[in-house]
Amino acid sequence: MVFEKVRSILCQQLDVEEDQVSMESNIVEDLNADSLDLVDLLMSLEDEFDVEVPDEMVENIKTVGDLVRYIEKKN
Repeated sequence: MVFEKVRSILCQQLDVEEDQVSMESNIVEDLNADSLDLVDLLMSLEDEFDVEVPDEMVENIKTVGDLVRYIEKKN
């Protein structure tokens, strides 16, 4: 459930196809997100899931799976 919502938001914001997004996808390298994309993405995810991602955690989030696991842990 969380993965599907995260994938949907990623596809909308990064203009990628759903089949390009897997738990192993690297957000920067595979999905071509830049630093501004990451900020926008995190703001959308924080709103959608009612979580806060502290700046120090952002450095540890590299893949879609990292994002999903962080959100699941916080909810």
